[in-house]
Amino acid sequence: MAIGLYIHVPFCVRKCLYCDFTSYPYHPLDDQTYLQALRQEMHLYGKILSSEEWEVSSLYIGGGTPTCLPADGLAAIIEDAGCVFKLLPGCEITVEANPGTISREGLARLAAAGVNRLSIGVQSFHDRLLKVLGRIHDARTALEAVRAARKAGFDNINIDLIFGIPGQSAGDWLETLGLAVELSPEHISLYGLQLEAGTPLEQAVSLGKLAPCPEELELFMYMTAIDFFTGHCYEHYEISNFARPGRQSVHNLKYWLNLPYLGLGAGAHSCFRGERFANETSLKLYFDKVFRGEYPVKDREVISEKIAMSEFMFLGMRLIRGVDLDLFHRRFGKRAEDVYSSQINRLLEQGMIEARDGCLRLSEKGLPVANRVFCEFL
Repeated sequence: MAIGLYIHVPFCVRKCLYCDFTSYPYHPLDDQTYLQALRQEMHLYGKILSSEEWEVSSLYIGGGTPTCLPADGLAAIIEDAGCVFKLLPGCEITVEANPGTISREGLARLAAAGVNRLSIGVQSFHDRLLKVLGRIHDARTALEAVRAARKAGFDNINIDLIFGIPGQSAGDWLETLGLAVELSPEHISLYGLQLEAGTPLEQAVSLGKLAPCPEELELFMYMTAIDFFTGHCYEHYEISNFARPGRQSVHNLKYWLNLPYLGLGAGAHSCFRGERFANETSLKLYFDKVFRGEYPVKDREVISEKIAMSEFMFLGMRLIRGVDLDLFHRRFGKRAEDVYSSQINRLLEQGMIEARDGCLRLSEKGLPVANRVFCEFL
């Protein structure tokens, strides 16, 4: 089975106020060193991969802000990946982009390099909310970025949107939904804002400088978005994701279906050869290990059958179609209804999940409180 390949670019022009991901301030002097390290890490894996593991059906370059790097640098990453791995025909190649770091010339270079899917971090179409989030772009720049990507020839564009921002009103959200549909992206990802401990935004809320979004308003935003996008011919195929027919994210489906993926770069995560492992987040440690010819892994965990079954259930439950019970049986040789009989019966009785077409899926009641359902399978 072909794997997914994730490549992490841990640089940002400026860290957003809500972000707790691994990222560092970008400096042009970092370019060549980081590209060289990625190339070295690719070759380390190239020496041990089997012919099956060598095949890649999705390549995702995320961050951070990958478009901090010059487009030629991103093109070099794709070229290097193509030399070490076999990028299958039709391989989905995605690059995450910040509207504030996109140019027409850069977009054209990415398209020429084989990028066929662009994920643009719009987050909001309101300047005051973008300021609350600490984004480097404004609403006009976001609109222009999506339009420029279309003119550059991209026919598979995702836009990210955030709801539940302090100060965001129902009217703001409805306007955002309308503008999103006007842009007609092939894919839309929605994220409820998480106030991660220690981030500047969480601290501002804790100190009373900003009022958190009320839970009932956040729920309204989520449920309204579902009705709005499905009413405009988007398929709601995963808790947070909507797509035009045939435009679901190939790469992200690997995560939700618990399929193998390999992560390269500082802070990247992998699920590969029955293990889950994470690279060093420190650039220094990452560089030191890679240039010594070592795998830059910081933490490693063997995925037991118990863990694999648990992850199959709660990750699969993220999909609107739900967990494929026949696939569970074929993969583990056991029936999910037997392994998780008490949990499944309890959730069915509570109306949190439902059985349909050979799958167990979140019900309309369970969808807004999905995390509560997932906890039953941990």
